[in-house]
Amino acid sequence: MPLTYKKIATVTVGAGGVSTVSFSSIPATYTDLLVKVSARNDDSNSAGGLFYVVLNGTSANLSSRVLYGYGSGIGSLSSTAASAIFGYITSSGSTASTFGNAEIYIPNYASSNNKSISVDAVNENNATDGRQDLVAGLWSSSSAITSITLYSARISDGAASGLFVQNSTFYLYGIKKD
Repeated sequence: MPLTYKKIATVTVGAGGVSTVSFSSIPATYTDLLVKVSARNDDSNSAGGLFYVVLNGTSANLSSRVLYGYGSGIGSLSSTAASAIFGYITSSGSTASTFGNAEIYIPNYASSNNKSISVDAVNENNATDGRQDLVAGLWSSSSAITSITLYSARISDGAASGLFVQNSTFYLYGIKKD
């Protein structure tokens, strides 16, 4: 059966930037959720920036396994920290006028089972290293996901600080079978 994608919400960041982007009151009428990101943050680090994912206002009970690459390096890590679900984006210290891209996929978001989350993210920097990551995440909760918040973060200190800059865009789609 074909899948139907329905755009639920769009956020485009205006002048001055924002530290978080939130999608709330997500209806339970779909099977899966997809968030598409085209973003840049104000971190001056040339390696890029980050975003963190928070579900239903909590970062508790998150865990992940991450594969990442940067410049000529690669690695992996496991995390159960509040920042376990994340993705790379382009920063203000990177190539001008470029934005990082990411997809956050959450199947069975309304079920009473634990929620798996996958993130595929890249940033662009023509001057030094670009970064990419694949995240296999888990939210250990029986609650349906009703809100998703993305926090701008800095690679330099890992803190959920900084701003998504003007013209960063975020799209939330609901997916269901026809």
